[in-house]
Amino acid sequence: MNTAELLVKCLENEGVKYIFGLPGEENLHVLEALRNSSIQFITVRHEQGAAFMADVYGRLTGQAGVCLSTLGPGATNLMTGVADANLDRAPLVAITGQVGTDRMHKESHQYLDLVAMFSSVTKWNAQIVRPSIAPEVVRKAFKLAQTEKPGAVHIDVPENIAAMEVTGEPLSKGDVEKTFASFRSIQLASEAISQAKNPLILVGNGAIRDRASAAVTEFATRLNIPVANTFMGKGVIPYTHPLALWAVGLQQRDYISCGFDHADLVIAIGYDLIEYSPKKWNPDAKIPIVHINATHAEIDSNYIPKVEVIGDISDSLEEILQRADRTGKPDTYALQLRDDIRADYERYANDDDFPIKPQKLIYDLRQVMGEEDIVISDVGAHKMWMARHYHCDRPNTCIISNGFAAMGIAIPGAIAAKLVHPDKKIVAVTGDGGFMMNCQELETALRVGTPFVTIIFNDGGYGLIEWKQQNQLGRSAFIKFGNPDFVKFAESMGLKGYRIESTADFIPTLKTALEQNVPAVIDCPVDYRENLRFTQKAGALNCAI
Repeated sequence: MNTAELLVKCLENEGVKYIFGLPGEENLHVLEALRNSSIQFITVRHEQGAAFMADVYGRLTGQAGVCLSTLGPGATNLMTGVADANLDRAPLVAITGQVGTDRMHKESHQYLDLVAMFSSVTKWNAQIVRPSIAPEVVRKAFKLAQTEKPGAVHIDVPENIAAMEVTGEPLSKGDVEKTFASFRSIQLASEAISQAKNPLILVGNGAIRDRASAAVTEFATRLNIPVANTFMGKGVIPYTHPLALWAVGLQQRDYISCGFDHADLVIAIGYDLIEYSPKKWNPDAKIPIVHINATHAEIDSNYIPKVEVIGDISDSLEEILQRADRTGKPDTYALQLRDDIRADYERYANDDDFPIKPQKLIYDLRQVMGEEDIVISDVGAHKMWMARHYHCDRPNTCIISNGFAAMGIAIPGAIAAKLVHPDKKIVAVTGDGGFMMNCQELETALRVGTPFVTIIFNDGGYGLIEWKQQNQLGRSAFIKFGNPDFVKFAESMGLKGYRIESTADFIPTLKTALEQNVPAVIDCPVDYRENLRFTQKAGALNCAI
């Protein structure tokens, strides 16, 4: 047995089902070891796509997604997706091939110090410098990747080490016990919540990772406290729940901003500062905060909790519920916002203008998708609208990258989502800019049998940057580009292609596309004049009710 074969045995021991990657000269031994493995190697068209697939796989399952590249340019291509997983708190293990150790001391073809290069985008990384340490490196990599806060790790495998003979076995994984909050912190949090007149819950992705959705919903319901979620916290509480105030996270003020303005306590549950800067909702650092999470709060001058409840989130909420008493408390101010928030959403239900307004497009998408179906949003102007208007009944049914916020994630992410949930409808929502960054992975989707629908918000430019330019400068520059015929593009790959010609076309076209047994692409012209209209409306927002 050589080191590469032992490495693969260790990956099998960790429960790895898929490795996403590209073959290369320096990972030949690993690829050969995978030939007789239970792990399915999925050959992609670009290493960035492989990393995004592993990223979304990890986010949906809680188990580290694995991606593989060769050295040099293969590894540099991998980095964007690895960084995205790290800042989005998705468990990921990246494995790179490397030159032999006999070449590292001198200038050498395609050699880069990958351990140094990946150190800034991972929680931990290491090179397998001796065959015998492979089991320890792999076990440590998966343990760190999957431990709160989860993220990316990196293993570098020199080609001569991969070929060396070795004896050894994978290390046992062992059990990891839950940790529980101190009684003192629970008591302090209970007192603060009982005394508050206008408390507001802010829930983030940590509540999804901790599988605390039911506990959060019960907590909010029994204490009658309204809930806002970050972009990455969608579905923790069903959007149809009477206490749900939907998403917060836009750079502009919105209805929910009024709720924060009036709050005398924010209960942050599973919230991470990378999801939405506290400076946006606590600009004067005057709102008292109760931090309930699996890990301690990051230091930020606008986020100084009066108490930190650290431990299993569901258990913490149950313990606080036993002690907090809000009997006789009137409805909080924020709850009055729900009618306005919902009315703003519903006003686009019958809009038939064309090109389609983004609000209408997303409203109709929500009507077609079931509670358990999944959308993967790319990054761009459409992401802002998806965050504001696509609402969820279940956790992990709208995947938005908002830590690193890398364009190009939607199509690779949809492949991973379909592998994890082959029985669910999967839709990738992307702009025309993001689509062209990783559209080659549609061939991967066809080859591995993962049919899903890609909806392109087509505006012929980088819409989000134009939006920001217009806001800040009153003009735009360098944001327009041309596009191929997306229908013919899809058909040339053996996919189904559709073009929306009227607003009424969208729902029947989407339903037809979702019935196909191959990936489908829907080219949809979108009216991004709504971007500045929203900015103007937000600027005139009056919080008086």
